[in-house]
Amino acid sequence: MKTNTDKKQQHSLELSLLEDFNAELILSVSANLPSFKVAIADLIPILKYLKGQSPVKYEMLFDISAIDESERSDDGYCVFYHLISLTANRDICIRVYLKDDAQTIPSITSIWPSANWYEREIWDMFGLTFSDHPNLTRLLMPEYWQGHPLRKDYSFYATKMPPPFDLDSEDYANIMESYQIPDNRRPDEEDTMLLNIGPNHPGTHGIVRLMTKLRGETLLEITPEIGYHHRGVEKLAERHTYHNYIPYTDRVDYLGGVAGELPYLLAIEQLIGSHVPERATVIRVMLTEFFRLSSHLVWIGSFGHDLGAISPAFYCFKVREEIFDFIELVTGARMHPAFFRVGGVSQDMPDGWQVLAQKACDSMEQCLPELEKLTIKSLIFQNRTRDIGIISREQAIDWGFTGPNLRASGLAWDLRRTRPYCDYDTYDFNIPTAQHNDCFTRIDIRLQEITETLKIIRQAIARLTVMPIGPVQDMDCNDYAFPRKQNTLQDIETLIHHFIDTGRGLNMPKGETFFATETSKGMTGYHIFSEGKSSPYRLRVRTPSIPHFQSVKAVCEGEQIGNLVAYISSIDYVLSDLDR
Repeated sequence: MKTNTDKKQQHSLELSLLEDFNAELILSVSANLPSFKVAIADLIPILKYLKGQSPVKYEMLFDISAIDESERSDDGYCVFYHLISLTANRDICIRVYLKDDAQTIPSITSIWPSANWYEREIWDMFGLTFSDHPNLTRLLMPEYWQGHPLRKDYSFYATKMPPPFDLDSEDYANIMESYQIPDNRRPDEEDTMLLNIGPNHPGTHGIVRLMTKLRGETLLEITPEIGYHHRGVEKLAERHTYHNYIPYTDRVDYLGGVAGELPYLLAIEQLIGSHVPERATVIRVMLTEFFRLSSHLVWIGSFGHDLGAISPAFYCFKVREEIFDFIELVTGARMHPAFFRVGGVSQDMPDGWQVLAQKACDSMEQCLPELEKLTIKSLIFQNRTRDIGIISREQAIDWGFTGPNLRASGLAWDLRRTRPYCDYDTYDFNIPTAQHNDCFTRIDIRLQEITETLKIIRQAIARLTVMPIGPVQDMDCNDYAFPRKQNTLQDIETLIHHFIDTGRGLNMPKGETFFATETSKGMTGYHIFSEGKSSPYRLRVRTPSIPHFQSVKAVCEGEQIGNLVAYISSIDYVLSDLDR
């Protein structure tokens, strides 16, 4: 709840922006994300002011992205900067508009280093240029790619596009040559070695490439290359209906399951004003927290394996299978359920669900001491992780860290507490924090989080057990949700509407909405721009893996090569979450 002091600070900030910087308050946007339109010339001064001088200091750059406005206005392009005040717990969005791609925007990498990849992504997807950027090259698409996929004039269909090159041409040979590590060693670096790590390497957790320069075992330079797993999920949203897009949200972080569906649906429900029934909310919490356990288990097993310990993986995956047995009983799927719906969930709990839910919790509880013995209580594991990959709180904020990677630096920032959603404020659980943010601390934090997650799940089980049977979907949002399946089997009119609505989609209200939740890896946010149609005009998904993995170069240059694998394992990223 905002205090009078908070309101005065916010009012003072708004007055300052409007008067000193001639900012224009945009009224037609999401209520939880006040947005201001500023001139390009004022962008750097206003961002510096917001970070360090304003009454409400916005320490973290959460996201930067863009919109091609050509199909709805004459504004050309909009570039928006989403900032978060961790001390005051509020957000702000600064927007600049460009008439066309001939205009340039000043890079803000000197203010926030995390802006680097976001600006490269905008150049890659929209073709907008940032002056003074240290390396404005493609990020997700290969260098030979033609065009910028998130422009409105870019085709959705590969069949309507020419092949990027002829396999027998000289261009193809040049492209293959360009994938070699460039030998930029100076004469005094004859004793160094160039080494490719990836794209196929078990220690990189997927197809990602690290081009390194070594002197002995010391990493002198690291150049990460991502995009091998890019699927264009933001472009796909523009041609899928809001409901048909739900399965894609499971696969942004393919280990997160329904936890990836939740921020997307909460954003839509915020736009339409839906009130999710209490029973559906408890089901959402329980399933989301089970997937948090599942994700942490995969990470702990993989982390141990990366450091040479095979045993943690066996323990972790055994318990994970029991969690999946429960999830399969409830949703019909194991990893990607697509179970949540606008206004609630797909269906109520099946008979006998309590037995498998309690069994999964008991197995996790019994396994936890064994995992601790194999990891944080193991002398070998401690020697491989203590004082390695240390990140200060200031660095974590500057790089846009969220989730356990931020809380390991002492900041108790967890959206389930700081901005409660799904009635998380009614559950009894703690937010583990630590001070020494190294590889060891980051696994210790997650092991503690498993205990707190079990607390939440057991409370949700208890609530559902005594709760009277009731609706699991908001019945007052019929204009934006499909009729219940059982109703379609009772009368032909409902079946016809269901058939038509499923194919054409349901038109959502015109407007803009943003919502973020606390997933296992950090804050995942969906920013949706609606023009009143059945598909979003623009959908932006901000994932935690981008800022986390972007830090690898800054943190690991100067480290031993053996510590590189320990660091990239400890930050818990997933390639689909990184590349989208």
